Amino acid sequence: MGLLRQRGYTHVEHFTGGIFEWQDAQLPLESVKASPTPEAQVDLASAPPVARADRWHGMVDLFERRSTATLVVFWFATIGVCALIYWLMSASSMGGLREGGRRIDGDAHGFLTALYFSFVTATSVGFGDVVPLGTVRAVAIAEAVLGLLVFGAVVSKLVSRRQEQVVSEIHRIAFEDRLERVQTDLHFVLMELQSIAQQCRSTNTDVHQLRGRFESASGICLAELRTIHDLLYRPQSLPEETMLEGILATLAIVLRELRELLRCISFEKTAYLSKNLRGVSHLAEEICSDCVPRRYAAHLREWMDAIKQTAPDLT
Repeated sequence: MGLLRQRGYTHVEHFTGGIFEWQDAQLPLESVKASPTPEAQVDLASAPPVARADRWHGMVDLFERRSTATLVVFWFATIGVCALIYWLMSASSMGGLREGGRRIDGDAHGFLTALYFSFVTATSVGFGDVVPLGTVRAVAIAEAVLGLLVFGAVVSKLVSRRQEQVVSEIHRIAFEDRLERVQTDLHFVLMELQSIAQQCRSTNTDVHQLRGRFESASGICLAELRTIHDLLYRPQSLPEETMLEGILATLAIVLRELRELLRCISFEKTAYLSKNLRGVSHLAEEICSDCVPRRYAAHLREWMDAIKQTAPDLT
């Protein structure tokens, strides 16, 4: 948004996504600053709040881009540096820390006391047994704010990582369940096609019943073939090789059975059946060892080629 304002555009508050949302709206990017009006100058003058907001988001992103280990190290480093400041300021009589009614000493015990106070301040516990004096109070406030920000970012990253693990596990279970349903549906289609083929060879056959069963089986076959096609062309996650081989092998057998059944039937195809068969043929044509973008094992590629070979005979 700041870039659009600098180029002289107005009403950019309607485009919170900045120049990318401006481009998505197909608005021109040519500068219109040739003769800025007073109103435009007023708008440009009001840009600092936006810039301050951008800087604030930049600080938040600075924590977000760091790893958890880096943030933890930074948190402990902040505690150590602030403890050193408390100790040095106490030794130089520039404020300092008071424990038990007297100022801490500049020896090792005093530094440990300053380190203890720094930890208490960074965690916002505040027991009250050690209190800051003078200018040290400003340092303590700054450490408390920075410590809470960094510690909150660490906790947020830990929670976010756990959420990602849970979501990933849910997706994996759903993906495996979907693949199992694909195999189950393909086996159902195979048994249905074999049953239809037996009815087709029989002399006493109800053509309407046969056509209805064939249409239903072809629709299920097309739906599962779309799933397998997406699995090969847009693999967000790949199944195990054995599972993929089982799916491809079953699909190849189903398509061969479908081809043999088409040679057997004598009734006229309905529009729905013809559309399903064209869809099956088209998707099967795109499944081959040289078609899919990813390289698979040789035995998997053989099943893909077998699927492609049956495609021309399915219409």
